Amino acid sequence: MDSCDSRARAYKNGKTFDECKKIAESLNPDFKRQIVKNGKVLWTEILEQVEYDELIYKLTLKFLRRDGYDIGNHKLPKVKAFNH
Repeated sequence: MDSCDSRARAYKNGKTFDECKKIAESLNPDFKRQIVKNGKVLWTEILEQVEYDELIYKLTLKFLRRDGYDIGNHKLPKVKAFNH
């Protein structure tokens, strides 16, 4: 029986994991500007901007959380700055 290899979909266009990390890091300044301007960025907006690449999408959220943003959850699918 054939099984799906999740990496085949996640590593889109043959990119290595390190290349995907660099792409996610390079997109984050734009997302941060959107958060400052609009107060939030929706998960769907991030997914569209990363062209539905699952790995880059997840890394983008991870790096935004690392940088101090509230990345929400399945009930609140948006990224915003923490209210201090």
